[in-house]
Amino acid sequence: QVQLAESGGGLVQPGGSLRLSCAASGSIFSITVMAWHRQTPGSERDLVASIIPVGITRYADSVKGRFTISRDNAKNTTYLQMNSLKPEDTAVYYCNADIATVAERYTYRTRWGRGTLVTVSS
Repeated sequence: QVQLAESGGGLVQPGGSLRLSCAASGSIFSITVMAWHRQTPGSERDLVASIIPVGITRYADSVKGRFTISRDNAKNTTYLQMNSLKPEDTAVYYCNADIATVAERYTYRTRWGRGTLVTVSS
């Protein structure tokens, strides 16, 4: 069983910072893309940032220059450093990753975490 667990959400004032973490656990053989999405009530889940094992990253235009995604391949963990937060960044943030298990080494399946709430408010 493979699981993703996010942590680090909370309440922060506009202009503040938060760091989200997402750790994958279980019988993992390999992970390719790791990413963060976010969702507000009544809206679709949108990509925030993604990263591949060699470190190439991609960002939504709305977060470029403020958010930084990184990963520790040895720990099967990805991080999202969020700076200069704005009220419109308020959302549930979900981690996802394309993971191959030891039992199915050449089949990558997208796994999702349960989400962590980020609230930006004064």
